[in-house]
Amino acid sequence: QVQLVESGGGLVQPGGSLRLSCTFSGSIFSLYTMGWHRQAPGKQREMVATIPNDADTNYANSVKGRFTISRDNAKNTVYLQMNSLKPEDTAVYYCNAVGHQSYWGQGTQVTVSS
Repeated sequence: QVQLVESGGGLVQPGGSLRLSCTFSGSIFSLYTMGWHRQAPGKQREMVATIPNDADTNYANSVKGRFTISRDNAKNTVYLQMNSLKPEDTAVYYCNAVGHQSYWGQGTQVTVSS
């Protein structure tokens, strides 16, 4: 059974940076497309960034140029480096692993506020 554990969320001022981490266990990490999604209060969950094993990354238009997704297959970990954060980036961020099934982490809160 795949398990995903996120970390790295918190409170940051506008313009600041955070790095989220998601540790994967329970299967072969390199077989999964990994992604980060987010859900703000009162809104639907939306894709932020994805990274298949071939590293052909994909980003939501709202985060292009500010966020970077990466993966370390040796550590079974996917990262989301978030720079130039804006209040509208405030949300619960979820790690996602897609193979034959889709798996979700429990989420980590990111709050951007002065």
